[in-house]
Amino acid sequence: MAQRHHDLTDSAAGPAAPPVTGEALAGYLRGQATEFLRALRLHRETGGGPNGSGGGTADAVDAARALRRSARRISASLHTFRPLLDPGWSEEIRPELAWLSGTLALEHACESRLDRLLLALHRLSGATTVPTQALGTGTGAGTAVSATAAAAATTATTQRTAPRPSPDRANLTVGAAKAGALLDRQLTLARTRAHSTALQALGSSRFHAVADKVAVLASEVPLAPHAATTDPRPLAAAAEERLTDAVAALPLVTAGHPYNAEALIHGLSPDPAPHPQDAPWHQVRLLLRLHRYALEVLHGDDAPLGVRLLSAGQALDRHRDASEAATAAAQAARTPRIAPATAYALGVLHADQRHEVEASRYAFQRSWQKQTIGTGTS
Repeated sequence: MAQRHHDLTDSAAGPAAPPVTGEALAGYLRGQATEFLRALRLHRETGGGPNGSGGGTADAVDAARALRRSARRISASLHTFRPLLDPGWSEEIRPELAWLSGTLALEHACESRLDRLLLALHRLSGATTVPTQALGTGTGAGTAVSATAAAAATTATTQRTAPRPSPDRANLTVGAAKAGALLDRQLTLARTRAHSTALQALGSSRFHAVADKVAVLASEVPLAPHAATTDPRPLAAAAEERLTDAVAALPLVTAGHPYNAEALIHGLSPDPAPHPQDAPWHQVRLLLRLHRYALEVLHGDDAPLGVRLLSAGQALDRHRDASEAATAAAQAARTPRIAPATAYALGVLHADQRHEVEASRYAFQRSWQKQTIGTGTS
């Protein structure tokens, strides 16, 4: 079902094409390290440093996003191309970059999740006003606007592909306001804690050690002795093979149907563990990202971007967002002593987000099975 591509190792790419060696990896890592240092400087200048109070300004949010972006790409490249690098150095810095990227992503994830859930409650209850939080009045207003657009696109996809049960509108309207307030309290608290954690991380000796290593990387990449004469394309092809194998293992037969009733079984159960069906899809999303970054190493700014994998990646992003939003709704529904109407609204909200999950899987399945256009990989 998953199609394999051979453009990564095609020696007939062009008679004038220069040989690809580990120097391509070194140049890419130096560029990403430079971007990391530039983002770090901007983050400090805009008041987003460990002693600043302006971490919610648009410039600081953009700087934090740029830090995450470069940290992800460096870490991913160290993973995919580790045979070309000094093993001791790469294995030491890679988990630290993953820690940094994950820590910086928590605040944005909480805010986007709250926006998504409040907008869904608004849509489901038929309320006449959009929740204030969903309009982006909190930190990262630009992020909230993007989340709004993404939620609207996801809603449209789901409405086209997944039949939805009609909720009891009267009961839902009664409980939606309290459910929204409960979610606002819980996720705003989580976002505040994530913000504090990020500030503490940026002021820690652990972060300064990472930044020092990245600063050295901007000028000197510790390649393995044989890297200068080794072609990195087989390693990039191996990353693509891992992706296609993981996609082949997905239950795409189930995803080929717009509604999967089994996906709701574990939703509001007492077990707070992540949904058992979601893990392999999250893994495919990670492998798709590794594949894209490997192409960036080989092609730089000219990395081929195809509609097929680009749309597949967007579907997996929506899948992740809806899955995590459903988990948040289920967690809120487990709050002790909440009113029955509030619990009902949260249950409907959870089911709605699980429908979004199924719609995203269906969209991914349709995108992945399309024939690649030209050289299209992303």
